[in-house]
Amino acid sequence: MSYADHLFINMCQEILEHGTDTKGEKVRPVWEDGSSAYTIKKFGVVNRYDLAKEFPALTLRRTAIKSCTEELLWIWQKKSNNVNELKTRIWDSWADENGSIGKAYGYQMGIKHQYKEGMFDQVDRVLYDLKNNPYSRRIMTSIYTFEDLHEMSLYPCAYSMTFNVTKEAGADKLTLNGILNQRSNDVLAANNWNVCQYAILLHMFAQVSDMKVGEFIHVIADAHIYDRHVPMIKELIEREPLPAPKFWLNPEIKDFYDFTPDDVKLIDYETHEQIKGIPVAI
Repeated sequence: MSYADHLFINMCQEILEHGTDTKGEKVRPVWEDGSSAYTIKKFGVVNRYDLAKEFPALTLRRTAIKSCTEELLWIWQKKSNNVNELKTRIWDSWADENGSIGKAYGYQMGIKHQYKEGMFDQVDRVLYDLKNNPYSRRIMTSIYTFEDLHEMSLYPCAYSMTFNVTKEAGADKLTLNGILNQRSNDVLAANNWNVCQYAILLHMFAQVSDMKVGEFIHVIADAHIYDRHVPMIKELIEREPLPAPKFWLNPEIKDFYDFTPDDVKLIDYETHEQIKGIPVAI
């Protein structure tokens, strides 16, 4: 069975059985009808995936791999904060009349900073270090910029990525590993979406840096299931996991900025039916 399914089921069971219910408390999110969106939450969830063994797409329901790749590249490659550059409409609730989400996500990735080696934005600095300083313990990004929070439509949820390079005994290539830090995660709507995105990013960065992909660790401070999602989650985790798909990344691409969503595929990706009509709290 898919290891990602196994982790997901165990995480959901832990949240439902041992989590904290925020019903009746002061919470920020609301549903479309204006009522408070309460959650059952678990603090400090850590999930570990070995990308060398398996790609972590759920089979319990389908994760739209091209759409999540498009959003990933919108942030990390285009460094955009305008939803009009996205085909998917998942960000529309947070955009202004011009399509901007303010100084958030891609905007932060595109800001250049002065280093000893010159001016780099955060993405280019990571790519530079992976090629020139692979054993550095400082290869990381962070988009939680406090001075700009008041100009962000949504504070970053997945806010920090740390990259770490190792080498297996006798291996001819280095191994790229990564840790995603996330302050908040909507387990039903976004958990596997984020997992797949950053697994893809590690595959891309590894390929363009002539490395192998290794482990991906997902650290979530507040992993939660919304009250209106509970029946959907309970139905979802009763499903029987299927075999994990095979991951394909176009081997011809050697420059991160040349990747497109069409360069990513899941092969033999069999899943259960999609859960439709998931309400999203804003």
